[in-house]
Amino acid sequence: MATRIRLGMVGGGNDAFIGGVHRIAARIDGEFDLVAGALSSTPEKAKASGAVLGLAPDRTYGDFREMAIRENRIKDGIQAVSIVTPNHVHYPAAREFLKRGIHVICDKPLTSNLPDARKLVKIAEESGALFVLTHNYTGYPMVRQAREMVAAGDLGELRVVQVEYAQDWLSTAVETTGTNKQSEWRTDPERTGAGGSTGDIGTHAFNLASFVTGLEVESLSADLDSFVEGRRVDDNGHVMLRYTGGVKGMLWCSQVAVGNENALKLRVYGTKGGLEWAQEDPNYLWYTPFGEPKRLLTRSGAGAGDVANRVSRTPGGHPEGYLEGFANIYAEAARAIRAKEAGEDIPADVVFPNVQDGLKGVAFVDACVRSSARDAAWVKLAL
Repeated sequence: MATRIRLGMVGGGNDAFIGGVHRIAARIDGEFDLVAGALSSTPEKAKASGAVLGLAPDRTYGDFREMAIRENRIKDGIQAVSIVTPNHVHYPAAREFLKRGIHVICDKPLTSNLPDARKLVKIAEESGALFVLTHNYTGYPMVRQAREMVAAGDLGELRVVQVEYAQDWLSTAVETTGTNKQSEWRTDPERTGAGGSTGDIGTHAFNLASFVTGLEVESLSADLDSFVEGRRVDDNGHVMLRYTGGVKGMLWCSQVAVGNENALKLRVYGTKGGLEWAQEDPNYLWYTPFGEPKRLLTRSGAGAGDVANRVSRTPGGHPEGYLEGFANIYAEAARAIRAKEAGEDIPADVVFPNVQDGLKGVAFVDACVRSSARDAAWVKLAL
């Protein structure tokens, strides 16, 4: 077996939800070893988290810049870093590692604002290092299957794209209670950016629709609201989309939709058929050829092709989902890193969201905020 890729982590202390998810994902296929970290913005907490996670004391750092400098200098320093911090830290942290040639695996969105996103694209392109953005839903097998079917023309000429991501966890002002750290920074525009639900889950919906269809948004019209009194970022957004080629789209993102836990859904319709996929039931893809009965395609089963089977781990009927989706992004990153460091071309079947996809996501949030401020005027993405 090949030597595991030496991985560092910025953010994601031992009690952080998303940090734990990334660590599990990196371990599932045995491709990475977590060997270093700057796990908290507080040096004391960073050290404590490093000890809990079994990191060597001299590989547990008080800040990410110190980590980037030293890991770049020492023998067997990290080859890649996971950045799992609040949004406003993504740009400065990624910059430090990219300029030293260390591959970056970064949580979404790319940055908290569009100027930083543009700068990060340039830094990533000049560094020669890989940049992987963890839009984890692109790793789901049946999402890969849907993408393959659209590309193969099974739906014919596309006409309509509908995507929604509904949650209810911010239906009250939980960020003011002091009991939920996630809600505090995700509703703080200084840390999350100008978009609330649009930046947190709207970017996932936007990315998923583009990933499956291959379409680019030309312009959009957004109506954003902050329904919870005193909240400084949006918690609900209705967005109309105009895609290339005349395709029309609708996107709804909400964190105040009572009764919804993590309801990400995608529907794509063309001249020859339609597809439907729901994240809460991710092992199934509904396909309806025009004029024929609806067909249920299952992961590792009836109707699934090689593109889905390649990223499946368990037999059909054994559910795979959120953690495995993240793991597939890490597995793709590992293949790309190994090829890159061997001086080889990245395999053609390796698929992961990159820094350009991240820029589009931040531009989507920026456009939504600008449009809503102008009474839902149609605006173009400022890429």
